[in-house]
Amino acid sequence: MEYMEINRANGRAANEMRPVNLTREVMKNALGSCLVEFGDTKVLCAATIEEGVPGWRKASHAGWVTAEYAMLPASTNRRTKRETGSRKGRSMEIERLIGRSLRTVVNMKALGEYTVTVDCDVLQADGGTRTASITGAWVALHDALMKWVEAGKIARLPLTGQVAAVSMGLVDGCELLDLDYVEDSHAEVDMNLVATDTGEIIELQGTGERTPFSRERLGRLLDLGDAGIAQLIALQNEVTAFRD
Repeated sequence: MEYMEINRANGRAANEMRPVNLTREVMKNALGSCLVEFGDTKVLCAATIEEGVPGWRKASHAGWVTAEYAMLPASTNRRTKRETGSRKGRSMEIERLIGRSLRTVVNMKALGEYTVTVDCDVLQADGGTRTASITGAWVALHDALMKWVEAGKIARLPLTGQVAAVSMGLVDGCELLDLDYVEDSHAEVDMNLVATDTGEIIELQGTGERTPFSRERLGRLLDLGDAGIAQLIALQNEVTAFRD
């Protein structure tokens, strides 16, 4: 498929992602941690495991995976206030998205009655913080669960697959993969794709911000997203050897 030429930061092609890095074991006290970088977007993901599950889940003989998300005050060009008294709706929406994305690829029965929490803290925001968070959160989750297996807490790794996320959009009439902040802030169509390593969609968020879009355009944007997901899944495998 051919894409229109467009001037993007760092000379990226329309179907090219920003440089992506997944750096594991960056925190001493977390069972699993990952610094994920999508270009200038940087998110610190840390996974911890606690005995027990939420009250409503007791006696289920199954575990639980959840997430929390926050942006540090200096993560944007204007100071973001800490969410101490009340949570922002956006933060709550994103952490719920991260949590349900991760739960899709966890066998809760095999996990047993443990709760895994993955904290995603945005150190620097330049678009795509939710997609970076999901991609890095899976790595942190994988490493934490591996530590739990090695400690003899559970018999086997309860992961059934991988999950990653990427953004797509229409900017100045061009279909683009992995939007940075400048592109995202004036996109005509804005989308986020969360998918597994088998290509199945967990969540697709798509909005015509300034213009509606056709089913044909949706298909082309999904093709872009699929290519991005494949790249991210391959990188996760490279750092974790999950499929080796």
